[in-house]
This record gives sequence, C-alpha cells and structure tokens, in this order.
Amino acid sequence: MQIDVTPEVILSQLGIAKSQSAFTQVEKAIKNTKDFNKFAKHLIHLNDELQPLKAYIALSNSKDYFKIKCDQIDSPKVIEEFHNIIEKFSNKFNVKMEQVPNKEVFYILGIK
Repeated sequence: MQIDVTPEVILSQLGIAKSQSAFTQVEKAIKNTKDFNKFAKHLIHLNDELQPLKAYIALSNSKDYFKIKCDQIDSPKVIEEFHNIIEKFSNKFNVKMEQVPNKEVFYILGIK
C-alpha cells in the first residue's frame, strides 16, 4: 500500500494539532525541503523511532523546515543514541541535516 504524504497526514502522524496555521507551516516546510517527497514517508517511522528517547519531529518556529528535537538532554547515553538514529537516517536516505549550535535540535534540509 502506497501512502501519499500530504500536509494532513504529516500533522496527524507527527501528533501536531491541526489548524490552518499548522497546515500552512507544513506546506512551507515541504516546499522549502529539497526533494522532500523522496524521503517523506520515512519521517513517520523516524518519529516513531525517536519517541522512546523523548525526541520527536516538529515544525520549526524560526525556519521553514521540520526539526528533530530531543528533550532528554541530561543523559549522555540518550544523546548518543539520538545522534546515532539521526546519522543513520541521514546516511540511509541521503538527507542533509543542520544542527543548531549547542542544542540537541537538527533541521531537516532535504536531499544532499
């Protein structure tokens, strides 16, 4: 079964409250993320994989990108696993990430 990754699907699967502003923000992030459709369906799985670490994919308030954020920053073991999951995803799907300096936040920029 092929899943069409629409803004509505993204909002629902990432657990983001549906509103017109969230819908518009998702559309901007999709448009701004290079070749988004080449890896979009894998974001849902990535989000599921991150949840046990208290990490998740969200919409950025400052840039028109999706971001990956880890809230459990006091555990070096969790941070290491968080980085490993992101690196594995990035390498597997050839996705460029940008880490926010001194934070456990990564922007998903698109295909390299």
